[in-house]
Amino acid sequence: MSPIIQGIITVIIGVGGCIGYFYLSNLILDRVIFPPRNDDNGRNINRATMVRPWLFLFPAIFALGLYLVYPVVGSFWRSLFNRSGNEFIGMGNYATMFGEEGFRQALFNNFLWVLVVPAACTFMGLLVAQLTDRLRWGNIAKSLIFMPMAISFVGASLIWKFVYANDPEIGIINAVRDSFGMAPIDVMQIPFWNNFFLMIILIWIQTGFAMVILSAALRGIPEETIEAAIIDGANPFQIFFKIKVPQIVGTIVVVWTTITILVLKVFDIVYAMTGGNFDTEILPSYMMDYMFRDDGRATAVAFVIMVIVLPVMIFNIRQARKEMH
Repeated sequence: MSPIIQGIITVIIGVGGCIGYFYLSNLILDRVIFPPRNDDNGRNINRATMVRPWLFLFPAIFALGLYLVYPVVGSFWRSLFNRSGNEFIGMGNYATMFGEEGFRQALFNNFLWVLVVPAACTFMGLLVAQLTDRLRWGNIAKSLIFMPMAISFVGASLIWKFVYANDPEIGIINAVRDSFGMAPIDVMQIPFWNNFFLMIILIWIQTGFAMVILSAALRGIPEETIEAAIIDGANPFQIFFKIKVPQIVGTIVVVWTTITILVLKVFDIVYAMTGGNFDTEILPSYMMDYMFRDDGRATAVAFVIMVIVLPVMIFNIRQARKEMH
């Protein structure tokens, strides 16, 4: 069957199914479960009105339960079994995992990423948003800075592999070192610091995202407050840090937490650049190592990642709601 025909049939079935569900559920609710009566003083109508919103929410709740809640509960339950899945070992996978040097290294590297990448992306995005708004060709500059967002993480990693190449004729870093008569080095094999070279790739990609959001927030600042500050004798630095930044701090926090969630789930860059070698392992790549060897251990790592991401996500949702109000 042609993909176009399949798409059309899927849309017809999906839309028709939704219409049929809402029509039949309302019909059953009003005619069968709570039929209107003359002797109940409208109680059945009120009961139907209270139940009706839940009928509309049920498809979404069912989908979330099926594709979100069930996998989370199922993953946690699977993490309590051994490699073959036929023996219940309780928290054995978690105890073994936390006792491994590789897991502790991955956890430490993840915290490094969380500390550096969101802060750097947010700061650079805010700086670029402020500076480009003062330039005639600011929109062109913003387009160039935003362009890496259109590149996949793997594609960006391949680009930066050329930048970091230990051949002076290819790698920019070693070309500079060669111009000073220094021997070429492989920056991906430098312990500890190689993590920061990997972080630069994600910062390069996500700065454009932070710039776009923060640029819109800066343009939303009332001009009256800026004009009043200028009249009072404030210099550009005081206007930026004491007038503008306090008014967009909510947006800054939302951008920071959004990038933090992305950082906690990033996998492609590390896998494409080093494969987790040379002490660059992070939790997602650590989980990938065990996915085909020990399913119980892999699901335990996945659950740990979820536990780490969850508080940041809840905080992000609360901040977004504050921004809406």
